[in-house]
Amino acid sequence: MKRRLFLGLVALTLSFSSGWAEPQAINLETALRLAGAKNLALEVARERVREARSLLDQEKRQLFPWVAPGLGYRRHDGNLQDIVGDVFNASKQSGTAALTLQAQLDLGDSLYRVLAAKQAVAASEAGAEARRREMQLAVAATYTELSRAVANVVTAEEAQQISRKTLEQVRAAVTAGLAFAGDAQRVEVQLGRNEAQLLEARQAARAASARLAQLLRLPPADELQPDLGEFVPVVLVATNRALESLVASALSLRPELRRADATVNLAQTRRDGATKGVWLPTVGALAAFGGLAGGRNGDWSNGDDFQDYAIGLSWRIGPGGIGDRSRIRTTDARLRITELEREQLRDEVVREVVELRSRAELAAEQVMVVTRTVAAARRLVELTQARREFGVGVVLEAIEAERELSRAQAEQLQAVASHNRAQWELWHASGQDETTVRPETKP
Repeated sequence: MKRRLFLGLVALTLSFSSGWAEPQAINLETALRLAGAKNLALEVARERVREARSLLDQEKRQLFPWVAPGLGYRRHDGNLQDIVGDVFNASKQSGTAALTLQAQLDLGDSLYRVLAAKQAVAASEAGAEARRREMQLAVAATYTELSRAVANVVTAEEAQQISRKTLEQVRAAVTAGLAFAGDAQRVEVQLGRNEAQLLEARQAARAASARLAQLLRLPPADELQPDLGEFVPVVLVATNRALESLVASALSLRPELRRADATVNLAQTRRDGATKGVWLPTVGALAAFGGLAGGRNGDWSNGDDFQDYAIGLSWRIGPGGIGDRSRIRTTDARLRITELEREQLRDEVVREVVELRSRAELAAEQVMVVTRTVAAARRLVELTQARREFGVGVVLEAIEAERELSRAQAEQLQAVASHNRAQWELWHASGQDETTVRPETKP
């Protein structure tokens, strides 16, 4: 009685520790949609775009004059010098109320800063798009790994069922005197190994679920259950497509290259500002409208309106202006650096496309090979089971056949996962449009 009570308490504790939540079904389309809606890295990228646009608006506003309304009071008592140089004693006061329209515009600096800010916006937008695609790739790869892990649980359960059926047959043969009692022990050992592999497969599936939940910002305690109907070889980019076409697509569509182009344009704009913008003058303008009142001692009787106007042009020569060679050399170096980095990125993109296309082709061939291997291994298990039924089978041969089937199934799952990851990576590398994201079942 006490033993039963103890076992009941242990079972109850394990049920609480494992949680009551049922597995949450999820498919690839839902995972990709959640990745675009809830990911923190994408939120950071979007905020950087907003920041760049705000900076552009700020630079544009610097091109416009500003209004400065104000009130003033001034009083003087004691000696004062007039315009011809005579010093005399005076006591006076004055008050002003004016509306001033003022502008101080460095044409060269302001114009090129606006142009540079536009390139910064383009770079941040391309960076956000690149981050979104990277997140899609990460979610697709993690979802594929979760599907492989869950499918591995299914195959491990199948292997366990086969071992149990084999054990029942061998025990029946031992009872009938047709088999050696040690054969039953051998099958029990294999059954224990299959149970251990099943536990490992379940743990791997739980870990893959937690990784996907982290990417999607879902509660990590929720166990995600993928749609295993989607875990088949898929085609996102046809591997028979001409390599030149894939490379051209990547060079024209990859947002990383658009960001690199914008970065080069930004450096070019700053260089133009250092070489051309300095020749544009700084414009200063002022228009003031108001009233002035005052007089000697405490007199306020003398008052009337006034208007002031002023405009001026100036050029800066020296540091930060015309003839600043160090600034020109700095912007030249920065432009050259961005051009070289763009060329490096282009070479890297071409290498990725070539390498991933080759990997995708090889993965497709591996899927076909392991599929045939699984079929042969399953047929071998069926034949060995048929031989035992007639009492001429060998238990060791049956156990080895089951092992071969388990290995072949694991290799098949790994091959399908590798194939699909290669397809997603090739999709990412070739810069395919979002309309091609939906996978099609490979014939």
